[in-house]
Amino acid sequence: MLDRKQTPKIVDAVDMQIKLPPYQKYTLDNGVEIFSIDAGEDDVMMIEWVFTAGVTQEEQKLVAGTTNFLLRNGTTKKNAFQINEYFDYYGAYLNRSCYSDTATITLHTLSKHVDKLLPEVRTLITDSVMPEDELAIFKQNRKQRLKLNLKKSDFIAGRLIDSYLFGESHPYGRFSSDEDFDALERDALLRFYEKYYQQGKLRIFVAGKLPENINSLLNTYFGDLPFGDIKVKEFPITPAVEKKSKIINDPNGIQSSIKIARLFPTKRHPDYAKAYLLNTILGGYFGSRLMMNIREDKGYTYGIYSMFANLRQQSAWIISTEAGKEVSDATIAETYKEMKRLREEPVSTDELNLVRNYIMGLFLGDLNGSFKIIMRWKDMILHHLDESYFYQLIQTIQTVSAEELQELAQKYLQPEDFYELVVV
Repeated sequence: MLDRKQTPKIVDAVDMQIKLPPYQKYTLDNGVEIFSIDAGEDDVMMIEWVFTAGVTQEEQKLVAGTTNFLLRNGTTKKNAFQINEYFDYYGAYLNRSCYSDTATITLHTLSKHVDKLLPEVRTLITDSVMPEDELAIFKQNRKQRLKLNLKKSDFIAGRLIDSYLFGESHPYGRFSSDEDFDALERDALLRFYEKYYQQGKLRIFVAGKLPENINSLLNTYFGDLPFGDIKVKEFPITPAVEKKSKIINDPNGIQSSIKIARLFPTKRHPDYAKAYLLNTILGGYFGSRLMMNIREDKGYTYGIYSMFANLRQQSAWIISTEAGKEVSDATIAETYKEMKRLREEPVSTDELNLVRNYIMGLFLGDLNGSFKIIMRWKDMILHHLDESYFYQLIQTIQTVSAEELQELAQKYLQPEDFYELVVV
């Protein structure tokens, strides 16, 4: 019995034994892999169809993203309004997203309605027609959005830093223009759709309170489709020669967007786990070195953050902020100052323990509920990682020393390795 007179023992997050709940894996008749977690008390579930249909697979700019967007905008039997109305009737939410390496269709629904909705999702995968009128509307809207975004310094900075790191011809680094939207044609979308959706590589992730017959339902509606394997394209990475750039996008602008970034290995690299902790100390949370110096002490910005952009072929380590243009040089100087501190001074025990507990708390939050758990698994599976990666990451966070972090900073936080971009 719980003794309410006894104060519960306080346990630091870093000392907790975190367990990653396992998934159940099964295969449809056509070889499509299903990864599922059956957990939760509420009668809700999610299904995500993940296709190897990202930007890296397209031969023409914008085809991958446009095809993904128009999936739910018309079939031979329903128009966009009717499709949306059908999912709304059952209180379901259907979304689609296109990324650098993959594209997804995601369904959130009450578990009791999934048998009514799976046939409709099948239709989107097998019978989308990419209507000309919907394509015309899409092009008009996106060109207008692009026109507005090109007035924003942070948008310009985001596009340019990717092109500097990966090269303008690499899918990770190229960006679009009005002419690219104008060049989009329905036939190109249909060819991409046939190759990468109707006959491409598919993996399905399922989580929530699952019906007992969910396996047979998925096999009924998706197990007979001609999905296959897709050869993932590789592209040469050609970083820019010039490391420092300043762009005046608005001569009257008073604020600058700043990006300081370098290429970094993928999650599969042995340095990644230690670098994850080092990045958190540098700029990965609100109490980070960069935030305390540049926001709290200097008052140059409302926020400055450091992060990894984890991609399949190559990742990037990116520091981002916005500051008044008159203090942009000082902001960059202070950023390099914090890198130098990490190279020359070991992190204190108190700070290291604080960040360890913060990260472990994030991991605990990531495992709160079946939806988050399956997304954690999805991220690892798509990067060809297994559960040993997760536990090795935790072990590294718990045990890495200040001296090891200092050595890592000396390896990766050298100013000459970073691209520096200021857009006003």
